[in-house]
Amino acid sequence: MSAGRATLSDAPDIPPDVRKAFGTTPDREADIEVFRRMLCEANLHANLVGAASLGAFWRRHYLDSAQLLAYAPHALTWADLGSGAGLPGVVLAILLKDRAAARVHLVESRAKRCQFLTEVVNRLRIPAVVHHGRCETIRLEVDVVTARACAPLDRLLTLAKPYVDLGAEALFLKGRGAGEEIREAAKSWRFGAKTFPSLSDPRGRVVKISDLCRGAR
Repeated sequence: MSAGRATLSDAPDIPPDVRKAFGTTPDREADIEVFRRMLCEANLHANLVGAASLGAFWRRHYLDSAQLLAYAPHALTWADLGSGAGLPGVVLAILLKDRAAARVHLVESRAKRCQFLTEVVNRLRIPAVVHHGRCETIRLEVDVVTARACAPLDRLLTLAKPYVDLGAEALFLKGRGAGEEIREAAKSWRFGAKTFPSLSDPRGRVVKISDLCRGAR
């Protein structure tokens, strides 16, 4: 891994709509490129993300993560449950880097992944904190609780409930099975759910949960 700061000329071709998304600055895009390089290198030794997906990093991972800001544009504090490779949490922290009082909490139970996340946070000097522990044992007061590829929605609602109880809005990134996950979760929970097409994949969904209570409808 080179020690110097990467530039966009070092990045793979970025689709124009991805490059313009959310008005990112060259500095922020360069930070994300450093993160991409670190992720690619770490993925050679640890299964952080599917290796095939890294070739489409800017759409598959960056845009998928960054789109969450459109649904909570004023949120400054986030909790990323089961952060793993730092998606979406690291991307959010990079994009919030210049906003005063911004803080992204990266909650992860696996020590090696926490080590990777800590290296990214320290190198990029982003407003993020790594929490090594299980999601259900950590209680944080944040504006938004989120997750990507962490757990089925039924289980995810259990993990997110303590954060929601403290006032967090819940926004989750889900794949093509989002509708089925919502129906399954409704067997154990009462909640409102709005779904929005993903910018990164029309089959995916951003799921916004409200009025979360235990017990079937």
